[in-house]
Amino acid sequence: MTHILHRNAASTPPVAVRGKGVELFDSAGKSYIDASGGAAVSCLGHGHPDVLAALHRQLDALAYAHTGFFTTDVAEKLADRLIADAPAGLDHVYLVSGGSEAIEAALKMARQYFVEKGEIQRRHIIARRQSYHGNTLGALATGGNEWRRAQFKPLLIETHHIDPCYAYRLREEGESDEAYAARAAQALEDKILELGADQVIAFVAETVVGATTGAVPPVADYFKRIRAICDRYGVLLILDEVMCGMGRTGTLHACEQDGISPDLMTIAKGLGGGYQPIGAVLIGKKIFEAFARGSGFFQHGHTYMGHPMAAAAGLAVQEVIARDGLLANVSAMGAALQRRLEARFANHPHVGDIRGRGLFRGVELVADRSAKEPFDPARKLHARVKREAMARGLMVYPMGGTIDGVRGDHILLAPPFIVNAGHIDAIVERLGDSLDAAITAMG
Repeated sequence: MTHILHRNAASTPPVAVRGKGVELFDSAGKSYIDASGGAAVSCLGHGHPDVLAALHRQLDALAYAHTGFFTTDVAEKLADRLIADAPAGLDHVYLVSGGSEAIEAALKMARQYFVEKGEIQRRHIIARRQSYHGNTLGALATGGNEWRRAQFKPLLIETHHIDPCYAYRLREEGESDEAYAARAAQALEDKILELGADQVIAFVAETVVGATTGAVPPVADYFKRIRAICDRYGVLLILDEVMCGMGRTGTLHACEQDGISPDLMTIAKGLGGGYQPIGAVLIGKKIFEAFARGSGFFQHGHTYMGHPMAAAAGLAVQEVIARDGLLANVSAMGAALQRRLEARFANHPHVGDIRGRGLFRGVELVADRSAKEPFDPARKLHARVKREAMARGLMVYPMGGTIDGVRGDHILLAPPFIVNAGHIDAIVERLGDSLDAAITAMG
């Protein structure tokens, strides 16, 4: 009997009791390789002694102080660290408790920025289909995950969506990466002009798309073109790196690999590694200055923003990543993971695409490889793969609705930054067995 409303009301998941390194253990003593970092959260794995020690020190000193009255040394140090490592032009930090809160704050910052400037007519948000930006109402409205949005549509603010940069599905036969990037980016300019060049607040995008489509990276100079279009019309660029950021792709910020800086950036998950709930918005200098010269404050707030325990976790996680050179390991093990996935699945009749960056990889599943035809959604292949993987002591992050919110299945992999070659081998071996068993069981 449980009194928790679990994610699936019809079943109770195993009870997790302990974590160590890349593994979690349940109450029956079974171990699971955490090959998805939960939801791309546990970047340092579980039970890291340096993070635990930092949390003990902070708890002994101060557990909580409301930001309406105080700042704290640990929050200030974390902000200093984040800005020292931030893309050019980002110079302030707004600390919150997670990714959805960060997106909500960024959307309101973007709107208030134009209010402070006197451009109060700007009201439109543009994002991309098959994106995910969080589950609060503003974030859900911005995201393009139709399955998550469907039943709540009457409550959602008006937003506008263009196609994602999704080469496997949307690049035309014979079209180069460069030509496809230009065409995909042009959709943003077309939408801005349709809505009115002086009516758009922001364009919101995941630098590498996460849960909804499974680690889909941009191609060629897509984001450089996006940045130029936003600049041309005075539209803010909000990059959502809640899942793909903070080292997950091999650089601290995924957009470093695209050679651009956003006006606002949201981070979470890998910021605190799951040791405490924490997220943040990294804020461009021009936005902060508009607030400072105008009303003097951001009209928003949460009870637990800047929480000292959360800040201590975030600071400790980032210090360990830098001290131990873990971004180099993300790049090396990410390349190894891609090679092992290709060796195991490159000729698999039901694997259509293997993609991603660093330790952020997606495997798209198909019924017919040559036609890229997905499996019947009613068969819920993604759920079958998850069950088979858990039975084999492997945690992966499969999802359905990859193509349009209904059709398509993929598996997302996001193991901790501390993985080694042996872990990679075990992950791919267990995943291969799980996928084959799931497909065989469907008949």
